[in-house]
Amino acid sequence: MLEGIVRESTSKKATKALRRDGYLIANIYGKNKENINAAFKTNEFIKYVRNKETLAFDVKVGDNTYKVVIQEYQKDPVTSELKHVDLLLAQDGVKTYYQVPIKVVGTPKGLKNKGVLVYHRRRIKVKTTAENLPNVFELDVTDLDVGDNILIRDINFPDGVECYINPSVPIVGVVKAK
Repeated sequence: MLEGIVRESTSKKATKALRRDGYLIANIYGKNKENINAAFKTNEFIKYVRNKETLAFDVKVGDNTYKVVIQEYQKDPVTSELKHVDLLLAQDGVKTYYQVPIKVVGTPKGLKNKGVLVYHRRRIKVKTTAENLPNVFELDVTDLDVGDNILIRDINFPDGVECYINPSVPIVGVVKAK
């Protein structure tokens, strides 16, 4: 389990001091819950997130344990160093918007015809409860030829998972290489 500390002060001076000591600034929030200002060791956070198996994971901040999902993160534009992360509480029974990643399976046949696989979206925004939250949407792209796309309407969403994106929006496709 990932462990962090509660930030006592949210001032600029305190935040800079934490970053200098190798901490990643985080905000944990949820519906009808008070925001929690936290900080995690940057390297521990990155290692933990890369090796997690589910979209929602547990973090311990202070004396409390929370089940959270990464909602958004900010990087330094020059160094690409992680600066800040927003963690959304995954509350049972509460419908919330989540960003679920896309995983492509197979090799498109269009690659042999001088095509290139293009991601139009890396994640899909869905509304669901924490119990029904899928870890990833797997898309089989073996039948895609040059000019073919997989659209939002081609995905079979599990029960309790709703997507409000226009059904004709492409997710992945094969385009002709230039």
